[in-house]
Amino acid sequence: MTCSLRLILASLALAASTGAAHAHASEGGLVLLLPTDLYVGAGAGAVALTVLLLTVLPDRVTLGLFRPLAGPRLPRLPGRVVVSCLSFLVLVALVGIGAVGPTDPQKNLLPLSVWTLFWVGLVTLQGLFGNLWAWVNPWTGPVAVTREITGARAALRLSPRLGHAVAIATWLGFAAFLLVDPAPADPRRLAAVVWGYWVFTFAATLAFGPRWLRRAEAFTVFLGIYARVAILGRRGGRLRAGVPGWRIFAARAPLPGLSVLMVMMLATGSFDGLNETFWWFSVLGLNPLEFPGRSAVVLPNLAGLLVANAGLVAAFALTVWAGLRLARSEMGPGDGFRLFAPTLLPIALGYHVAHYLTSFMVDGQYALLAATDPLGRGDDLLGLGKVYVTTGFFNTLGSMRVIWLSMAGAVVLGHVIAVLLAHAVAVRALGPGRRAALSQAPLAIFMIFYTLFGLWLLASPRGL
Repeated sequence: MTCSLRLILASLALAASTGAAHAHASEGGLVLLLPTDLYVGAGAGAVALTVLLLTVLPDRVTLGLFRPLAGPRLPRLPGRVVVSCLSFLVLVALVGIGAVGPTDPQKNLLPLSVWTLFWVGLVTLQGLFGNLWAWVNPWTGPVAVTREITGARAALRLSPRLGHAVAIATWLGFAAFLLVDPAPADPRRLAAVVWGYWVFTFAATLAFGPRWLRRAEAFTVFLGIYARVAILGRRGGRLRAGVPGWRIFAARAPLPGLSVLMVMMLATGSFDGLNETFWWFSVLGLNPLEFPGRSAVVLPNLAGLLVANAGLVAAFALTVWAGLRLARSEMGPGDGFRLFAPTLLPIALGYHVAHYLTSFMVDGQYALLAATDPLGRGDDLLGLGKVYVTTGFFNTLGSMRVIWLSMAGAVVLGHVIAVLLAHAVAVRALGPGRRAALSQAPLAIFMIFYTLFGLWLLASPRGL
């Protein structure tokens, strides 16, 4: 925290001395020294130009963008149970390290694995390359082995009426732990939460069967949603590759609860950035440079998280309804919401990558050091020798420009793909021509303003 505070103060002083620069904080208290009005305006302009391009681009070209290329035929690979069991054993080891290892979150492998390798790394890989979680989740293997040994079968039935309500509630619980809990990275606290959640999910999966993972387990549902954005995928027994989002275009509209969760994923990611900004601290009446600690903002942050999720779901539903009315479509607003909710996923993934890029660059190094010395005894299990965590890439304007433009590029690219995908979905559902274009006008405006908002979040000073 002391290092972050010094970085903030030094960067603010440099920004003030340049005059033309505005402050920007990336993860960990860095401040943007580039002109943020150009940074934000250029990004929003790129999305706006994409929208304009769609007015002259033939609909068949837009549809063709989301037709994947067919690769070789893929055999059904065995071994998921084995990989899942190995993943479970790794989880047990990590929980043990969290319980007895170093108390410093930057030296303990459990919080670094959960918040850096899993929450940042695996989620990103899932969104780029497909459903890796189906192999590495720590439940399917132990459940299969337990059933094989005991002969037990699911004794309870998960009511279809629940839909994905349990997954939504669990997702909100996870988001609250991440953004609201006073110490989500505390190794002892995190070990208890992770192990308690594993035991609960294991028991529920035994009781209700695999449907529990598909419908009620938040991470399986959440990561399965992100897998829809991936470049690679299996379809018709073949490996296929295409523009991110081609699997969304090829799939049917999701169930109502799943579509609501898709919008909530974007809302939660946005609030993850908003609750760190100086603007949010001003709303709470706090000085960001004299932050009293997360325990002082538990209730405001919890309220903000809930309002952000409810507000974005309502705003998106209104946007879709307005588009359908403009197009004079007979499609109901609920069906429209389900149809277009998945088109927001490229935006959510792009912001996730941008928001956590700088923290991953630093905390990934801490994770490597913790892996070679998991118990904090001075071991070197990986044979790395004397290694120091470096932040040298934050010290020059050239390297920081590359980092910032990469962050902005991830956000803008996500929005551009979302605009193209939404238009392709509209053409397929409403037919080519004027009706599809009219239905997209409110959604295009929504996405342009959300681009501005997302880039503003990246370009805003943060107090954490």
